[in-house]
Amino acid sequence: MLDLTTLLQQSIRLDQDITRRQAIHWKPADRLQNAMVSLDVELAEMANTSEWFKVWKIHKGKADAGKTHRETLLNEYVDAMDFFFLVAAIQQWTHLIPMMPSELTELTDKRPTDLNKQYLAIKHLLYDAYFNHRQVSYKHAWHVFLKIGLVEFGYSQAEIQAAFIAKNQVNEQRQENDY
Repeated sequence: MLDLTTLLQQSIRLDQDITRRQAIHWKPADRLQNAMVSLDVELAEMANTSEWFKVWKIHKGKADAGKTHRETLLNEYVDAMDFFFLVAAIQQWTHLIPMMPSELTELTDKRPTDLNKQYLAIKHLLYDAYFNHRQVSYKHAWHVFLKIGLVEFGYSQAEIQAAFIAKNQVNEQRQENDY
């Protein structure tokens, strides 16, 4: 089962650790801008790894060395998830992240739809959340993002949970090694 509260807490702890270790001192607006740009880039990396939009390609999907396309895409997906969590923390919108098991099941049961449209909707909603301070837009972007992972990409809740925890451990190790 996907425990979004635990993943959110891990993400916040890592961000606090990085900020302390690197002695980063942000103005609140600069911190939010940086997190939004980071989320935007991670979403683009996820799309680029999937290559769903590359209609001219027969064999879609990039794979890192030693990993399958599916594993590589999941890694990019949880990277973007991490920045969804960071934006929520900065905006004090963490209450928008957790979902009841029934809500996650409802998302998982939805039918696949056009990835281009969903991707553009996420971007539009995130910009609305940022520029107009609209929590409802952020929440909707978050739900569309989760649906993409669970439905269009076909990951189980357990796969997402395990991949996020593994990626968080890699990021913690990177900090120990002065990444």
